Amino acid sequence: MGAFISGMNRGVLLMLVSSFSFAIDGAFAKVLSQDFDSVEVVFFRNGLTMCLMVATFLQKPLKQVGGKPWLLLFRALIGFFSMLVFFYNIAHIPLADAMTFSRTAPIFTAILAFFFLKEHIGWKGWVAVFFGFVGIVMVMKPGALVSVSKTDLFGLFSGLGAALAYTSVRELNKVYDTRIIVLAFVSTGTVFPALFMLVSEFYSAPMFDFMLGTFKMPSGIQWLYIGLMGFSGAVGQLYMTKAFGTTKAGIVGAAGYSIIFFSLLIGLFLGDPLPDFMGLLGILLVILSGVIVAKEKE
Repeated sequence: MGAFISGMNRGVLLMLVSSFSFAIDGAFAKVLSQDFDSVEVVFFRNGLTMCLMVATFLQKPLKQVGGKPWLLLFRALIGFFSMLVFFYNIAHIPLADAMTFSRTAPIFTAILAFFFLKEHIGWKGWVAVFFGFVGIVMVMKPGALVSVSKTDLFGLFSGLGAALAYTSVRELNKVYDTRIIVLAFVSTGTVFPALFMLVSEFYSAPMFDFMLGTFKMPSGIQWLYIGLMGFSGAVGQLYMTKAFGTTKAGIVGAAGYSIIFFSLLIGLFLGDPLPDFMGLLGILLVILSGVIVAKEKE
């Protein structure tokens, strides 16, 4: 078993851990969204993760070169807005569907990495990514594509935004400590929701319900859910960032498809319906495509 693991791509293993952690993170976010606006869930999720990141500085000092503050800011902002619409979808559609939307990110990541990072993936990898996209469409159900809903648009943006963030992480890892990259992201994701909730006290609009919401003080077991959500989110962020700093962005992004499978199982425990045959076939396609692309290390 040890020899098998040691022979696998380290970046893929890191991304699998990250995917499972993010699936758990999404599950707690969905449960909390029954009582809180999605922007407040984002606030608590990032706020707790931020505290955990700061605590790590006491154990291990920073070692980095730095020098790319604007790219760091871009990653933080695009990552935050991607998370904002993603958590809105988690609150309004099944967990597996929300995750499936976000899994357009590996496809966008491979394309962005090809053009901006000059990374190359073999033709088998690109064919696999194509069939992965076909699988995503099958999970979404073609009939649903006739009319584009708000959650559809948010889902696609969450995928593109995450891809932009992931691609920038690849460059940031060369000059920044992993924890600084994560800290910049979660700090932005804490300050902005706080400001949005403050604005919500004086202004509201249905079209901006994904970013505006009133603050409600948690109580009882809700605090436990918030703590577990923050912890799993911190683990997911750390391992995701490490993964993209270890292996090609396209390969690691493809491994992230596994989050759909994890989310499907967790969603069933939360009461989500079991996907039909087309949906299950789509899930198998995206997982298979991720495995094939992960083997393309050229």
